[in-house]
Amino acid sequence: MTFGTSRSSGSFTSASPYRSVPAPILDDIRGARKMLAGVARTTALEGSRHLTGLVGAPVLLKCENLQRTGSFKLRGAYVRIAGLSPEERAAGVVAASAGNHAQGVALASTLLGVRSTVFMPVAAPLPKVAATREYGAEVRLHGQVVDETLAAAQEYARETGAVFIHPFDHPDIIAGQGTVGLEILEQCPEVRTILVGLGGGGLAAGIALAVKAVRPDVRVVGVQAAGAAAYPPSLRAGHPTSVHEPSTMADGIKVGRPGEITFPMIRDLVDEVRTVSEDELAGALLLCLERAKLVVEPAGASPVAALLSTPRDFRGPVVAVLSGGNVDPLLMQRILRHGMAASGRYLGLRVRITDRPGALATLLGVLSVADANVLDVSHVRTDPRLGLTEADVELHLETKGPEHCRDVATALREAGYPILD
Repeated sequence: MTFGTSRSSGSFTSASPYRSVPAPILDDIRGARKMLAGVARTTALEGSRHLTGLVGAPVLLKCENLQRTGSFKLRGAYVRIAGLSPEERAAGVVAASAGNHAQGVALASTLLGVRSTVFMPVAAPLPKVAATREYGAEVRLHGQVVDETLAAAQEYARETGAVFIHPFDHPDIIAGQGTVGLEILEQCPEVRTILVGLGGGGLAAGIALAVKAVRPDVRVVGVQAAGAAAYPPSLRAGHPTSVHEPSTMADGIKVGRPGEITFPMIRDLVDEVRTVSEDELAGALLLCLERAKLVVEPAGASPVAALLSTPRDFRGPVVAVLSGGNVDPLLMQRILRHGMAASGRYLGLRVRITDRPGALATLLGVLSVADANVLDVSHVRTDPRLGLTEADVELHLETKGPEHCRDVATALREAGYPILD
């Protein structure tokens, strides 16, 4: 799905109802670039032959999943904390995050010698909690959802005087993230389209500002998860609105409301906002792993999901920003299974056999000849629709794709096994 927005280039001041904070300009992003020298990596821009074939034009992947801390978040966090006054640094900083922002703030604070406290949800993946602690932050687990964690962090800031580091809605954060856009222009001067995941809007706003100020002809497309797409209704309303109970596996872009500073930047600088489904996210993550040999989290794979959904919609060269690679191994396992199922690599079916010795072995022999890998088998003998000598067998198979699924089903039917609904 798409939602078009108007576009303009240049700088402007955010008309935030509760902030009188100027939005960053290109000079701020260039200054952030100098500040991040030796801190953030200039991440690789890797070509994708598979996606290039689908799109019909060069497709390159901007590998922020290989950034320090595993995502782009270090860029903005470092610029924000480096800009604090000596008094603010002495008071320390506090943040709330389920993962990427937490690690970015933790490492940036440690590099700058600032004390950091990070609030994370109680159910935050253990690897992300451990990494945040290892980067030097004091981690406090609070709340079941990020909104509760955020409220706790803000209360801590009021009580202690620590500076709250917002994950996206601050000019310094946006300027830091915008350095990704400067790198893209240097690495691929001929770029025509940039796709970037869109949650609160810090990364997309920063990239759009950097790119449009230099190359207003480049099309910037924001990609949201359909279950947490706050920007389309907000753009229609003309102001930030909230999504009730956002739901998506892509926790990096699971933001229920656009930022007050980022919203007008997305509205004026991003050409289009698209949404992708959970199946498309899972398929994109699987493609990144299998074809590009890159571990990418669901939010980071969202631009690839948009390319897979409608590959011929984009003029090349296309750059897809892989914003992060911090994915919990257990979640990765579930997503990969889901992605394989969505791409036709799993086949579940139920067949009827005669309930006698050797019947199951004969059935499995047919599947072996058809080159289907059996993952799970279960007998059903108590269904009232079964005859006295009949049994149903439920099968879960691993296949080579949709065409192979059809071949397996044909082989079963030709061997005399009816496939039941």
